[in-house]
Amino acid sequence: MKRRFFFGSLLAVLLLTDTIGASIYLHAERSADDRDTAFANLQLYADVLEKVRKEYVDGKDITYHDLVYSSLKGMIGSLDPHSDFMDVDNYKELQDDTQGQFGGLGLVVALSSNYVTVSVPMEDSPASRAGIVSGDRIVKINGKSAVNVALPDVVKQLRGEPGTQVTITVARPSTGRQRDITLTRAIIKMGMVKDFDGRKQFPLGPDKIGYIRITQFGENTGDELQGALDQLKGQGMKALILDLRWNPGGLLDQAVEVCQKFLPRGQLVVSTEGRESVERYVADGRGDEIPGIPVVVLVNGSSASAAEIVTGCLQDLHRAIILGVKTFGKGSVQTIFPLDDGSALKLTVAKYYTPSHKVIHEHGITPNIYVPMSDVDEADLILRSSPGGPESVDDKTRERVLHATDDQLERARELLQGILLYTARAGGTKVAAQ
Repeated sequence: MKRRFFFGSLLAVLLLTDTIGASIYLHAERSADDRDTAFANLQLYADVLEKVRKEYVDGKDITYHDLVYSSLKGMIGSLDPHSDFMDVDNYKELQDDTQGQFGGLGLVVALSSNYVTVSVPMEDSPASRAGIVSGDRIVKINGKSAVNVALPDVVKQLRGEPGTQVTITVARPSTGRQRDITLTRAIIKMGMVKDFDGRKQFPLGPDKIGYIRITQFGENTGDELQGALDQLKGQGMKALILDLRWNPGGLLDQAVEVCQKFLPRGQLVVSTEGRESVERYVADGRGDEIPGIPVVVLVNGSSASAAEIVTGCLQDLHRAIILGVKTFGKGSVQTIFPLDDGSALKLTVAKYYTPSHKVIHEHGITPNIYVPMSDVDEADLILRSSPGGPESVDDKTRERVLHATDDQLERARELLQGILLYTARAGGTKVAAQ
């Protein structure tokens, strides 16, 4: 009896414990759900906003607009490296970059040792005509120091309405000279498709191997590529090197347009998969513009996004041989949502997949033929191809830059020469890219 009573009591206690536990769990779950509502969190946000505005020691110069913009930038930036909240100026700059033209001086700049340093002066621009070369440092803008100034703020000061003037103080480290230059801003058109010399002439050598470099995927990249292909076909091109090295990507539709220059109509190019949607993009052009002509695509660790779409597509479909090193691995889709005040939200909404459904994001594209290059060799090649680049360095460095060898390009050329020789001996049999 005592034993039965003990077990009965134990059972009652366990049942009571389960009931209480379930009640606590359900209450906690409801509390968690209540906390994850827009209203509760907006109330918290408003409380913090008001507290900062009223109590922060230097808060008298802070506006609600500033606080909201800063918090939105922090919130979106915490999601992933590619999502962003853009203020009005940043959004305008993005539009200028993708449209391929803006009012400015024709300079590509970067921060190096806290100095605003010229990476590339664009061809036939106010900057290049004034003799500014790669490696020059912009130390002042309109008499005010540009040292330790955030790069977006510098770009904002350099760009402006065509016809307006800006005075910059330029220092050249190789000579120690410094001079003031007054430049008149002009419409800067950024060419996305270039030849070996950074121009748009696309000469063809005796081996009949063409070379096209795509620097990024803007609104006119497909049209520019068509023009380059037409020039090379008119000269009797028999093989093509498509250089996507140092290409950061750009517009998805332009990546599709580039791919369809080499593919039959209706062929799947890329698919994107989001939380609740799948989009398939197929070639809808005129078909392969250069049928039977072998193609080698050059890539490196700076080939990203749209450049990886093209690389992965042409590799999957055996339309090109990929040569170089593994690409960057940025395979996510960002959609721009314009907002009422002129700002915009850039939000990651999907990921890219190649025709064989390989994911690009965080994996990259592995080349068919691995040909590495040192950081020094890559830097020398960039400097050599930049207008005025070799003239911006000392004599010893200049000699090295001018004689820098592009091992990846040379391997691509040797490979295509071998394919052409084999094809000729085999009586015109096509060689598929593997």
